[in-house]
Amino acid sequence: MAYQALYRTWRPQKFSDMIGQEVVTKTLKNAIMTGQTTHAYLFNGPRGTGKTSAAKIFAKAINCLNPINGEPDGVCAMCQAADNGTLGDIIELDAASNNGVDEIREIREDVNYAPTQAKYKVYIIDEVHMLSTGAFNALLKTLEEPPANVIFILATTEPQKIPATIISRTQRFDFKRIDAKAAYDRMTYILDQRGDTYDEAAIRVIANAADGGMRDALSILDQALSFGDGHVTLENALLVTGSVTQTLLGEYVQAVVQQDTKAALAKLSEVFSAGKDASRFVEDLISYARDLLLHTEAPELISIVPDDIFKALASETPATVWYRMIDTLNDTQQQLRYTNRPSIYLEVLTVKLSQPLPTTAPVTVERVSATQVVAEPKPQPQRPQAVTPAPAQSTTPAPVSEAPVSEPAGEPASMAPEVNETPVAQPAPVPSRVAPRVSDDQAAVFSVLSAATRGDLDRVVGVWADMVNMLPVPQQAMLNVARPIAASPEGLVVGFDFDVIKSNAMRNAELLNTMVTQIQNLTQAQHERQLVFVNADEWPKMRAAFVAQRKGTAQTTATQQQVETQTSTAVADDLASLTAMDVASEAEAGPAPVVAEAERLFGSDIVEEIDD
Repeated sequence: MAYQALYRTWRPQKFSDMIGQEVVTKTLKNAIMTGQTTHAYLFNGPRGTGKTSAAKIFAKAINCLNPINGEPDGVCAMCQAADNGTLGDIIELDAASNNGVDEIREIREDVNYAPTQAKYKVYIIDEVHMLSTGAFNALLKTLEEPPANVIFILATTEPQKIPATIISRTQRFDFKRIDAKAAYDRMTYILDQRGDTYDEAAIRVIANAADGGMRDALSILDQALSFGDGHVTLENALLVTGSVTQTLLGEYVQAVVQQDTKAALAKLSEVFSAGKDASRFVEDLISYARDLLLHTEAPELISIVPDDIFKALASETPATVWYRMIDTLNDTQQQLRYTNRPSIYLEVLTVKLSQPLPTTAPVTVERVSATQVVAEPKPQPQRPQAVTPAPAQSTTPAPVSEAPVSEPAGEPASMAPEVNETPVAQPAPVPSRVAPRVSDDQAAVFSVLSAATRGDLDRVVGVWADMVNMLPVPQQAMLNVARPIAASPEGLVVGFDFDVIKSNAMRNAELLNTMVTQIQNLTQAQHERQLVFVNADEWPKMRAAFVAQRKGTAQTTATQQQVETQTSTAVADDLASLTAMDVASEAEAGPAPVVAEAERLFGSDIVEEIDD
């Protein structure tokens, strides 16, 4: 007989042979034992998790002549015919190649005929989501009210593509992924039954590479057996799966954690030289970082045997390093799907992981405080008259929100000793640029709103995503929960979803510098905008308070205008009275000399006096 693949030879023949699906198998066995089987079932789940195998076992068990606790006995005529594929009452269809209306109409006609041999006629439709809309409509009525001796079993990996009218007429069973330990136990059992030799580490590598699919695991195992001539070694398993050894992973991670970019790139070159798959390498790194993260809290969950490098990394490295690494690896994994040059992305990834972590909040505050020592004398108007420097102002760190925009020109040399005497946590050089001024009070918000325009806000919103992409990953995370909510030519209000992130952002001088500079460049503004950070929850209240204030100002202005109008009216009345008196006086005095001369020359009946 020709050789059969392991996943076919060792296909489960009973419910007890299935692994990782205890809920499904127990429910189906109890239904058979109690006679509570229904007319339609839906088996859905990832590939290689036993959906079709469970359907065949159920069809065999329900037609078995002597079932044992819901299991087929495997020796009766019905079980033998089902195993040999000669039982005509168990019909298997592949919906991928039989997805038309005509095929479903044939089923509708066939269900009216009684089974020829077995008690039930069972239709197993695999990949049922591939049926066309017309085929689903044709199946609907039959699925709702089939004959008493007909059972439908629908199997799919994408249940979301099946109409709700079909799903509501079935009993749904969700098959879950098979964990690595269950796959390991099943493979070692098969190898022991076959008499093949193996390395336990090799079987673990195969179980992890299978990603929850038992069929995939057995296919990889079959390939490793053929490559190793009946013996499964770790090296062969790594070659077949494209995975990287734990030692090489540990050396690579150790190099990037120690910020040794040259050594990390050398280890990456070894990965390329071995012909490893880039996506598999990133997946292995994610699993390795995850194991390091869990080692201290739940070591029983890790899937590898810790070596010396692993133990050293887990004990000496803080968890924040692994958080950052997993996030960066996940982003790179998404990018690898759309490139033909994965090596470039992996080299960039290596350099990025080798960079030092972003400065934590306490260190940032100290560096900003040192900057404030240099910048503090600027707002003092009497500084040229001051002979003796004030040590209290030099040593007291000012908040970031009060920092001036730039350092004053012509700083006196006498200020240098004050900076050197200031206690600083580390002897890092003082930044050349002071952190931009940032505020979070209501007055600053009102100042921006008083000059805010829709056009300024639209310009900032249009460049916001580009500005965020220019930031390092930790700073991007801060601004991912923030958005611009108001803007004027001189200011910008940014709303944060979380108060703690807003506070951290206000203390991050590098972030503030990048924000004001890039927003100015991208929007082509003439001036840097003053930043105002607020909580998104408090923004509606501040806006309402500003509107109320403006309404109160408008009412006050209207009152003043009314008073002025009344005053003007009174003045106008007085002027009118004076004018009337003047006219009366002129009438008593007679016409003006010019008018009298005109009347003399042309006659009084022709001359008419008109007031301008």
